[in-house]
Amino acid sequence: MSDPLLRALDHYVVLEPAGEERILSAADTVAWLEQRLDQLEALPRDLQACGSLADAARRLLETSCELEVSPGCCVQWFAVRIEPPER
Repeated sequence: MSDPLLRALDHYVVLEPAGEERILSAADTVAWLEQRLDQLEALPRDLQACGSLADAARRLLETSCELEVSPGCCVQWFAVRIEPPER
């Protein structure tokens, strides 16, 4: 299970094999993951029970940091903190 603190973060660094790293908001990261999932022939087994691609993308964001989009080719995402939390 991932750390609940990570789910509270608002930004992610996303890495694609042929691209540069980008920093996206949490909502944009979910949309980015939806696009990657939509390009797959079949969803990974643990995501097949999700009701929609958006649900699958949110689950993936909460439980993993890598998705194999073709044999040996993965995209990755990592939570980052842009601003310190307010106290």
